[in-house]
Amino acid sequence: MKIPYQGKEVESNGAYETMDRKLDHINLAIHSQTTARELDNRFFYEPMMAAFPKSDPEPISFAGKWMKVPIWVSSMTGGHALSGTINRNLAMACHEFGLGMGLGSCRGLLADDTLFEDFNMRPIIGDKSPFFANLGIAQVEEILAKKETDSLRRLVNRLKADGLIIHVNPLQEWIQPEGNIIHHAPVDTIEKLLKFIDFKVIVKEVGQGFGPRSLGRLLQLPLAAIEFGAFGGTNFSKVENSRTSSLRSEKSHPFVHVGVTAEEMVDIINDLHHRGEEFACNQLIISGGIRNYLDGYYLTQKSLVPAIYAQASLFLQHSRGSYDELRQCILDQIEGYHMARSYLTLRDQPIKRAH
Repeated sequence: MKIPYQGKEVESNGAYETMDRKLDHINLAIHSQTTARELDNRFFYEPMMAAFPKSDPEPISFAGKWMKVPIWVSSMTGGHALSGTINRNLAMACHEFGLGMGLGSCRGLLADDTLFEDFNMRPIIGDKSPFFANLGIAQVEEILAKKETDSLRRLVNRLKADGLIIHVNPLQEWIQPEGNIIHHAPVDTIEKLLKFIDFKVIVKEVGQGFGPRSLGRLLQLPLAAIEFGAFGGTNFSKVENSRTSSLRSEKSHPFVHVGVTAEEMVDIINDLHHRGEEFACNQLIISGGIRNYLDGYYLTQKSLVPAIYAQASLFLQHSRGSYDELRQCILDQIEGYHMARSYLTLRDQPIKRAH
């Protein structure tokens, strides 16, 4: 192909694309300066130490199943017309990319099966990936009081789930206009439940995270995982506060700003680990404020306890329409994670000497 160059027609031989790119460099370089203040100082960049990242790292064991990448689709929605579309798109992504998935609250399925197909994702996600049902601590407390734990087993079995996520949300329930009263310490309720069931349990918060006393108790329970639901991501206390009356909102607003961040929770658990504490639970799902693959990579690498990370808000944004949009979003996150894994090390970890 002939192209114009310095007033002449010349054969490109692939040079046109190179010249076009170099012109971009000239035009953009002056506007692409960085300063030390912009540095992400969590990482050292090591361009000499790895080949271009492979797309098929070692599989990750989680709750008796396998994941291809350490990304968990965190519990999002249930009981709305959009829920079916969102859950199906997310389940398709889990099947294609080997992710794990937690459903939104399955409370409605305890009463009837009208919305069952909006939650029936095992046929889509397949048998290999971890998949969990979900209920609130208030519902679990009520079920235990009525001695109806078989209803939980039936829920898990009907969905062919690997177990149950229990979301612990006392602040949300207190602020929510339709909220339930939680009569007992949630950790006591969960400890009691574990004596009556034979399926796996994950415990998560919903936007405030867990402090050191809560984490200390949870780590002593034989849970499949603890999901942080840390401060810094979607905060359901804030969601409920926006739904309530102005007077009630004014009363509860200060609590919207209370919580524990994901990095603080990693530090708390690492400190317990350094003290020689023995944990019955040895799996974390780091969620809450995970904006992208660098956040996920940083915190999972920093954790001394095996950890995967979860993104809810980002995936929710891209799961309401076509699957192709969500698919591209997840592809981008996975590729970024592989790049981070290949070329970044943490600055706050000791540098290993070469042999």
